[in-house]
Amino acid sequence: MSFSNLGLSEKVLAAVAATGYTTPTPIQEQAIPHVLARKDVLGIAQTGTGKTAAFVLPMLTILEKGRARARMPRTLILEPTRELAAQVKENFDRYGAGQKLNVALLIGGVSFGDQDAKLTRGVDVLIATPGRLLDHTERGGLLLTGVELLVIDEADRMLDMGFIPDIERICKLVPFTRQTLFFTATMPPEIRRITETFLHNPQKVEVSKPATTAVTVTQSQVPAGREAHEKRELLRRLLREAKDLKNAIIFCNRKREVAIVHKSLQKHGFSVGALHGDMDQPARMAALEQFRKGELPLLVASDVAARGLDIPEVSHVFNFDVPHHPDDYVHRVGRTGRAGRSGTAISIVTPLDQKSMVAIEKLIGQSIPRAEGDYEVHAEAGDATDRPREQRGRERSRGGRGKPQRGGRDRERSHEPREARGEARLSAEARPAPEPRPAREARPAREARPPREARQSSEPRHGARPQPNASHVPSIGRPEPRRQREADTEPGDHSHLPAFLLRPVRSPAGA
Repeated sequence: MSFSNLGLSEKVLAAVAATGYTTPTPIQEQAIPHVLARKDVLGIAQTGTGKTAAFVLPMLTILEKGRARARMPRTLILEPTRELAAQVKENFDRYGAGQKLNVALLIGGVSFGDQDAKLTRGVDVLIATPGRLLDHTERGGLLLTGVELLVIDEADRMLDMGFIPDIERICKLVPFTRQTLFFTATMPPEIRRITETFLHNPQKVEVSKPATTAVTVTQSQVPAGREAHEKRELLRRLLREAKDLKNAIIFCNRKREVAIVHKSLQKHGFSVGALHGDMDQPARMAALEQFRKGELPLLVASDVAARGLDIPEVSHVFNFDVPHHPDDYVHRVGRTGRAGRSGTAISIVTPLDQKSMVAIEKLIGQSIPRAEGDYEVHAEAGDATDRPREQRGRERSRGGRGKPQRGGRDRERSHEPREARGEARLSAEARPAPEPRPAREARPAREARPPREARQSSEPRHGARPQPNASHVPSIGRPEPRRQREADTEPGDHSHLPAFLLRPVRSPAGA
């Protein structure tokens, strides 16, 4: 079957022919007639099967009639990431070149002013991420009451990123009589609930089993040690020994790990870029464009690059970190082996990843073989400086091992072989005992000092005030009880008073 048999308009058929496509993919062949019939569609297909064109082409045919109004888009497409949204816009620019359609992109990292200006002129197609779309609606600069067709793309990715509450809010803002197209690669229970709530008698289009990988991808796993620096050494070896490696995407689970692996590969002479969610939008688009053009053969990325990115000639995918969710493995592997091409997917598996690998094999329904060859990690030059802070933290947690010794003698001794230290100890025992040193002359003994009471002189020190009666002066330490002091004092005896109170008081003159 050709595209001409699907009911598309002449302008759309001319644009498709200009791109060189002649035969639709299975998802396109089954979904396009239902979309043109204005029915709700539930499309389930693995990545790389042409899902984007399955809704872009019929939307272009539908939008040939009608006119956009200010701040009221005619159609709405929701994407989980900025990259996917930008990619969908590129498809509209490519296939809708002969039509005068206004296409707006609402994503983060771009100023609100430019986006508001586009919405004010009127938009036929609005492509947005859920967060930025709700920001515009809350500001009052966007009305969704004129939406005729709603597309929710990569719904399972929306679930993973926590966008399901936002999707529910948006579905309540659009008209109830809208047409809804729902595309996903997997069908978790939460996604099934959303489809039953917001789709009305959908036409289910399933071209492959949910959560399956393409048969054109050769998958393997390589065992690795627990240490992070060992995994990086193994990754560098796999990159150098890979056969027919044209370009590759290296996936990590965390943004911080993306930065570490990117810096490590750059340090060892690889031409590599990075892509993760914390980068600003211009830097993300620049790295992706360089990778597409072949200027950067390697791209270290988080799962933000695992969904729907149309880079057809990716030869290899490396899972530096085994994904925590088995569905993410399907999407990562789907970045290679697209459009019938062959691809290679290699996963670096530590002992802690065995449970995740079992879940992945259970999901895809096949076992992933181990790669042939000896992949024992050997130390390379510069690996000591390549080890980041986590190793120093482990050394501190082991009781301070690895901390530099104080003193040059102990430090040099700690690096000696154990056998050498044993020989040195035996040779020390075999040495003759040193001659005793002559005894020193005894010093004359000091005269015994008299007791403290005898040392006290009966005469007061120079400048000291004479005390009336030394026997009644309280001793240093804990004071005597008041009753005891009063009992020891005779009537009229003032010797217990301090000396300054016994000074005579002069009466004022004339008294």
